[in-house]
Amino acid sequence: MSVHEPVTRRGLIKLGAGVAATALAAKPAAAATAANRFDLAAPATQLIWKKALYDETVLQSFAFDNVNGHIYTVQVKNGAASPAAGHLCLTKLSLTGTVLGHMYLMGFGHGVQIGVEPSGTSAYLWTETDAVNDGENAWGRRLARFKFVNGQTLTASSAALTKYTLIAGATSTTCAIDPSTNRLIMRYWVEGKPRYAAYSLAAVKSGTAKKLYDVAQPSGLGVFQGYTAYGDFLYLLDGTAYSGSNPAPGNTFITSVDLRTGDTVQRARSQAGKSLDYREPEGMAIQVVSGRPRLCLGLASGAAGARKASIFYKDALV
Repeated sequence: MSVHEPVTRRGLIKLGAGVAATALAAKPAAAATAANRFDLAAPATQLIWKKALYDETVLQSFAFDNVNGHIYTVQVKNGAASPAAGHLCLTKLSLTGTVLGHMYLMGFGHGVQIGVEPSGTSAYLWTETDAVNDGENAWGRRLARFKFVNGQTLTASSAALTKYTLIAGATSTTCAIDPSTNRLIMRYWVEGKPRYAAYSLAAVKSGTAKKLYDVAQPSGLGVFQGYTAYGDFLYLLDGTAYSGSNPAPGNTFITSVDLRTGDTVQRARSQAGKSLDYREPEGMAIQVVSGRPRLCLGLASGAAGARKASIFYKDALV
């Protein structure tokens, strides 16, 4: 995240393809066990390295279509007015980082995290929308679902959107989708503090959503940069770009939280991509390859006006 979150948190805290993925999603009970928690101390492996997105700004977050084998990324749209207006650029990539298409999302938010719902040979995106400006940036206050259509520009009032308000009065609402359980995980702010609520994705779509879990974000994190979930565990990313006060290997950390209790289970520094210049942690997602999950984190690099995106993963389970 190239900028901080709203004023209430500024300076404090700023997720095999095809049949294999479908088979994994059909067995949420097996995924939602302590035996399937990622080991955050395990080394990370490179998936894509310094790839250009459709626009030239910093990667904000990403998610996988594990059925069709695509990556979707989101970033603040090119243009000086975009951060304050909540304008985003959505890029569709191959698994090797080749740009396959894009959309523009006008007035949606900051892109802190997104979710992907595969649908046949296409996909629906889940994002924040109805952005509200805090004087510097814009943050969504509702969730939206829409089909990816290459080259399309959507506004927050487009008929192509289906909108959801899951918690009345919540602000800075974003979401991720756990492909192992088909749960939607929503991060939201209420009474000045961030929380995470888990729902059945099918129940959200049918209008019958009830919280499965609702936990507070643990204290002591650095600048917040993204999240995802796998089974009963939530994974949080924090850290900042390299600087004089944050030299290599940097201050990027991943934290795992038990969704059932809200307890922090593990916290570990990540040195993935430590040779990158700039190197700002941005976004998390779950990739599924041959039925096995990967915990992925994104990294932005490159000079302003020519940013690049890299993704690394951990796949060791404990």
